[in-house]
Amino acid sequence: MPELGGGSRRDVDARVNEAAGLAEAIGLVVAQKLHFRVRGARPATLFGKGQVEAIAAVVEEAAAELLVVDAAITPIQQKNLETATKAKVIDRTGLILEIFGERAATSEGRLQVELAHLDYQAGRLVRSWTHLERQRGGFGFLGGPGETQIEADRRLIRDRMAKLRKELDQVTRTRALHRARRQRAPWPVIALVGYTNAGKSTLFNRLTRADVLAENLLFATLDPTMREIALPGFDKAILSDTVGFISELPTQLVAAFRATLEEVISADLIVHVRDISHPDSDAQRTDVETVLAEIGAGGDEGEGGGAPLIEAWNKSDLLPADDLDRVRAEAARRDNVVVLSALSGEGVGDLLDCAAAHLRKGSDVRTVRLAADAGEAIAWLHANGEVLDHRSEGMEAELDVRLSAADWARFDARQEERA
Repeated sequence: MPELGGGSRRDVDARVNEAAGLAEAIGLVVAQKLHFRVRGARPATLFGKGQVEAIAAVVEEAAAELLVVDAAITPIQQKNLETATKAKVIDRTGLILEIFGERAATSEGRLQVELAHLDYQAGRLVRSWTHLERQRGGFGFLGGPGETQIEADRRLIRDRMAKLRKELDQVTRTRALHRARRQRAPWPVIALVGYTNAGKSTLFNRLTRADVLAENLLFATLDPTMREIALPGFDKAILSDTVGFISELPTQLVAAFRATLEEVISADLIVHVRDISHPDSDAQRTDVETVLAEIGAGGDEGEGGGAPLIEAWNKSDLLPADDLDRVRAEAARRDNVVVLSALSGEGVGDLLDCAAAHLRKGSDVRTVRLAADAGEAIAWLHANGEVLDHRSEGMEAELDVRLSAADWARFDARQEERA
């Protein structure tokens, strides 16, 4: 792993271990982990001459077939490093794309990954993936190595990318229709976001009693999942589990997964799940917030048009007692932070209370007049808002109700549908 510029806000050991975890996530066996400080990136090889020689010696000693560089490298740097080390070379972007290619489970996910992969390969057109076929049988999301995306010329790649973008545009339109339908429904949508392996899927399973894949594995979740949950003061809410973010997330993936990430943009509340036991927790928080800003989501109490955001400081069970006391004291000073353990369930109830409180923030009190026998609408107002007063006047009922702007819009839409 190169450390560029002579300094980094990230813990070096944590970054090296993350890179190794990415490799292991697709079944690669990590023989050696190296770290070099690169004061000035070399156009030909990225690393200095002595560093390249040291890397080549370790590759030869370990009989390694693949060298993973935890940075973005140019096609020329890749080619020169392969010549110097006599091993296939893959960079961070290529490795993440490989993981996504293996994990995509839905047709939409496969389209998104294929588009991102083709965008990445368009400037390379080299056999970057043959080493993976030798080690673990290929990944198959485009039929395996040797297929069209590697051997086609740039014209064929551009044609294929245009076709994929057209198909993804249709996905975007379909998702927009589904979102519009959900927004007419009387239930708020809560999106879980966070750094990969922060524990989102474990928390999702805890809240929904679902059985979504939750492993100590980078990018265990790729395709979004939605389930209903019980929320204090609400009839119910919809919880969405999303793909994990990561530092230096390839721009190709951010663009390709925009249709999926729009589920976060349209959420009523964003819950940022953080692994508070991780040495790089603060840096990971910044990485997630950077991606949220790129897609126009998040912000302090919905600044910039995004949904309000609360933080779930997860994996508290892994903290030593002194650190746990410090973390709890810090969280107590903020009204948008909850300390919890998705694994044990401790603090999960506090998260639900916090989510409900934030969904009610900015609520307006209005007077609603309904037919006295409009029991379903009256029950909805009691379930989703705070009914401050309920008066009966002949054949009419008059209620003073506190509801958020989003819930008032839902109520109005609901009444129009029944008109």
